[in-house]
Amino acid sequence: MNVFARLASISLLAVLSACASWSSVDIAALQTETDVLAKLGNPTHVYQDGQTHLLEYMRGRRAQATHMVRVAADGKVLSYEQVLTDQKFAEIKPGVSDKAAVLRILGAPYENVYYSRVELEAWSYPYKESGVWNSLMAVYFDHAGIVRKLENGPDPVFEPRERRRF
Repeated sequence: MNVFARLASISLLAVLSACASWSSVDIAALQTETDVLAKLGNPTHVYQDGQTHLLEYMRGRRAQATHMVRVAADGKVLSYEQVLTDQKFAEIKPGVSDKAAVLRILGAPYENVYYSRVELEAWSYPYKESGVWNSLMAVYFDHAGIVRKLENGPDPVFEPRERRRF
């Protein structure tokens, strides 16, 4: 085996073991926020939600996985879940949900873009639709920060080069 093939093999194993170690974290066994921080490190964001707060952990290529740990005021872990799912997107209600609610449901977007022609801001969330397809969910907000629509489609980053339009 040549040096390049050996390096490629080592790199692949490192990536796979990192993914495996993240997915094998048993948050249920961690009873406190201190336990979570010791195991997962600092969160990417923290959101207050009433008497609880959420620790956000964006993971994976283009953050296709975002895990939220809900912590009670006493520091006890209440829940842990992957939030970039069809079920969580369904919790966002056009005309009702605002930016703060979207952050508490999905966490921070991978990217945000303002479309001046339609006067909407889009927050993009790359995710694995149904756990399989590389998809991109866009959540559109008006000037008041209220959700106006959600739009889902294939993630263009994963489209074959000849089919990309950008």
